[in-house]
Amino acid sequence: MTDTEIANDAEIATDETATLIASNKVEGTAVYNDDGEKLGSIYNFMVDKVSGQAEYAVLQFGGIFGIGSDYYPLPWDMLTYDTERGGYVVDIDKETLEGAPRYAADAQPAYDEAYGERVYGYYGLNYN
Repeated sequence: MTDTEIANDAEIATDETATLIASNKVEGTAVYNDDGEKLGSIYNFMVDKVSGQAEYAVLQFGGIFGIGSDYYPLPWDMLTYDTERGGYVVDIDKETLEGAPRYAADAQPAYDEAYGERVYGYYGLNYN
């Protein structure tokens, strides 16, 4: 096996397995509501440094071609991956999303406990 073949095999293995997906493949993945309406796409996700668990998926929504978009942190547990759609599904509609906690690209929040309680509380979930 050549070095190129080994590198290509390594890339495939780190992109996706039956139960795992690489972070670079999650970013940009479409997010739909239960009605199949596309809400936006995953901009990034926030991982707890100690537990290693994903805590939020940050949804990029609005704007045109990413310009003027806002960023909506969604508790990770709200998302379900749908293999048929090739994206994540959340049980919220656009109106609920439009009223959700969000921020502009130049105003990222602290993601502290108070912010976590605000985000989780908005969706009727307990933080921690």
